[in-house]
Amino acid sequence: MASKTGLDLNQGRPLPAIGTTEAKLQQRKLDALNRGIHLIKDASDLPFSIHLVGVGAEGAQVVETFLREAPKDLLDAAGSRFTGLAVDIGDKALKLVRSAAEDFPKDKSQIETISLDEPAMEELQNSLARYPEFLNLEYPLNHENADAAAWLSPETPMRNDDGSIPRVVSKASYGRAYYDGDRSMFSALKRFAKSVEQTEGDSIVCVVFGLGDSTGSGIAMDLSRHLSSRMFGRRMLVTGIGIMPHREDLTPKRTSQLHAVFSELDVLCDDTKNKGVEVSCGDLYKNPFTAGFIVVPQPKSQGSKHAFELTKQRLMELFTERHGASLWESLRLLNWVGAPSTQHSAARTPWGARWIHLLGFGSDTDIPANHGLREELGLMADYQPEFLELRTPQETNDVLTNAWVDLLDESFSPEVPIKQVPGSKENTVQYLLPRLALTDLEAFFDARTAYDAEDAKSRKEHHALLLDQGLLLCEPSSVIDGMAGANIGTGEQWIAVPRHELRRDDIIGA
Repeated sequence: MASKTGLDLNQGRPLPAIGTTEAKLQQRKLDALNRGIHLIKDASDLPFSIHLVGVGAEGAQVVETFLREAPKDLLDAAGSRFTGLAVDIGDKALKLVRSAAEDFPKDKSQIETISLDEPAMEELQNSLARYPEFLNLEYPLNHENADAAAWLSPETPMRNDDGSIPRVVSKASYGRAYYDGDRSMFSALKRFAKSVEQTEGDSIVCVVFGLGDSTGSGIAMDLSRHLSSRMFGRRMLVTGIGIMPHREDLTPKRTSQLHAVFSELDVLCDDTKNKGVEVSCGDLYKNPFTAGFIVVPQPKSQGSKHAFELTKQRLMELFTERHGASLWESLRLLNWVGAPSTQHSAARTPWGARWIHLLGFGSDTDIPANHGLREELGLMADYQPEFLELRTPQETNDVLTNAWVDLLDESFSPEVPIKQVPGSKENTVQYLLPRLALTDLEAFFDARTAYDAEDAKSRKEHHALLLDQGLLLCEPSSVIDGMAGANIGTGEQWIAVPRHELRRDDIIGA
C-alpha cells in the first residue's frame, strides 16, 4: 500500500514516508495551505472589524487614506464597526484625518485624533522626575532606578537638524501625555479599546507607523504595549505594520536611528529575546503584537513621494478588499501555516528570530525585470520562503497573474508551488513573504554600520523602548558581560539578551 504520510502539493500524489514527527506536522500544515483552510469562501456579508491606530505623520496619513477611499458600503454588513485613532506631535497630519472622517458613518465608527504637545524641556524634566511614581503604580514589581530621569538630559535638542523630533523626545512627549497631567493619551487609548470591544465578533487592531519616522517609531513601542497589555489585557489580535523608509529620505542620522528601531522590535517580537527582557522588566514588556508584525517596503524604482502614495493605497486595499477578508486570510495564513510545525493550531504563534512578514505589491504596469524583485524590496540574496501566496483580482487576468507567478518563483524559489488566491483590486497583486529575519533586510546592515559611526550622545537620542527602565538597548550591558543594555547613570538594571544576537556581527551585509 502506498504511504500517505506525505502529499505532493502540486499533483496530490503520495510521497515517501516522512521520518520525524516534526516533518509530518510541517507537511500537514503545507497540505492545509493547499486546501485553503485559511480562506474565507464568501465575504459578501462579512462584518468589517478591522481597526486602525496611525502613529506619527506616516501612520496618520494611512488612516486618512483609509477614511477617504474606503468603499461606501464598507460598514453596511450587520455587526460592522470601525475604530480609528491617529496620534502625532503637532496637528498638521491630523487635520487631514479629521477632514476625511467627516463623511464616515458616525453610528458605526469612532474616529479620534490626539495631537501631543511639544512641551518645553523644563516641562518634560518635571514629568520625568515623577516617573518612578508612575512606573510603580503601573507595575508594582518595577525595579527602582535612582537615575530614572537621566535618559533625557536637559541638553537634548528638541529638534534634529532636519526638523524631525528625536526618538527620545517623542517618547518623553508621549509619556507625559500618558502618565502626567490630565492623562489625555491614557484616556484616548481607553476610549479606543472600549469602541473596539463594541464590535460584534472578532477584531483586528493594526498599529501603523513609519520605521524611519522618529516620532512614529518613538511613540509606537510604548503605545502598542499600553494598548495591547493594559487596555486589552492581551485578549485582542494586534498587528504591527511598519513602513520602511524610502532610500531618498534616508540621511546618515535616520539610517543610524533605524538600528535602534530594529533592535527594539527584535526584543519585542522574537519570543526568545522577549523573555530575556520580560524576566527583568516585567509583563508589560511582553510582545504587544499578538498577531504578528508586517514590514512594508516602499518601491525603490519609484520616487519617494509616489512610492509612499502607492504604499498607502495598497495598505488601504489590504484593509478594505472583501470587507477585510484579505487581511484576515493573510493573518490566518501566517499564524496557522507559517507557525512552527509543533504549534497547536489554536495557539498564538511565538515567533523566533524570523518574526518579520513582508508585504509586497505590484500591478500589470509595474512588473520588475527578472531577478530585480529582491533589489526592489531590499532583500538579501539567501532568503527563501517555505511558501508564498499571491493575491490576484477577482476577475482573473491571466497575463498579470502568470507574469507575477513566474517572477516570484524565479526570485524566491519557494519550497512548494506558489498558491494563487483571489482578493486584490483590479490590475493589482499583493503577496506576503513569510518569516524573514532582520538579517534578510539590506537596511539592517546599513543601519548597523551607520549606528556604529555615530558618537555616544547621538546614539543615545535614537533609543526609546527601554529608556524608562534605565537602559540603552543597543549598547553593551554594564552589569552582565556579553548582554545588551547599558545602564544610564548609576543604576544596576539589566536584560538577558545577548548583544551579538541583536547585532549579528558574524553576518556581513552585501
